[in-house]
Amino acid sequence: MELADGATVADAWAAVVALFPALGTDTPYVRYGRNGTYAAADEPVADGDEVSCIPPVAGGSSLAEGEPAAGGRAAKEPGARTRVVLLEFTEHPIDAAALVRLVDATASPRDGAQAVFIGRTRETSGTPAPGEEAEAARHAGQRVLRLEYEAYESMALAVFEAIAAEIGERFGVDRLAIVHRTGSVAVGEVSVAIVVTAPHRDAAFDACRYAIDELKARAPIWKAEQFEDGSVWLGAPAREGPVVGS
Repeated sequence: MELADGATVADAWAAVVALFPALGTDTPYVRYGRNGTYAAADEPVADGDEVSCIPPVAGGSSLAEGEPAAGGRAAKEPGARTRVVLLEFTEHPIDAAALVRLVDATASPRDGAQAVFIGRTRETSGTPAPGEEAEAARHAGQRVLRLEYEAYESMALAVFEAIAAEIGERFGVDRLAIVHRTGSVAVGEVSVAIVVTAPHRDAAFDACRYAIDELKARAPIWKAEQFEDGSVWLGAPAREGPVVGS
């Protein structure tokens, strides 16, 4: 798009909405990205920038609004360590063999604890995204058949890496894996797997919880529940970074 000198992210979005007016209806729930990272609406844009619109993402946080994540800062074990961080999207099933690969890849003889989180598609409905309430009501009580996942993968992987860095700083954990599905994920199948390896269990549990909570709240990943006669998008407005003070 051609924009005037001094244009901002908001100006770029307004130019898109002028072409596609329906996009302007949910502006309070939209977050913006510039060159693959979250950006404020008043941030200037430059020639060649990529500006993105982030509608409500596929999870939201289990934390109360403004509540810092649990856990305290932890010092790393003394001596050199090898950082192992595996961050992936896949269209293939995350089966038992894939989980064993992640556990083995992040294991270390210096670490005595591994925490694993597995998220699966369930047959009951979740919280609809803003604007999807009427469609959700139409499907109330119906069984979910599958979830359809989409992701802005390059930006989502950058968010994963930021979360991994925060985990290293906060919990002293530098061996973890995050793998997320895209495409169709049937009821009972794994949609996301997180493995955290740490010297002791407290750090492993806390870091694993932090990883899934922050991923759900911040990563540009979207999911739609599929029913026999339609679909419903789920999600909440994206949080652009970690909770202040956490």
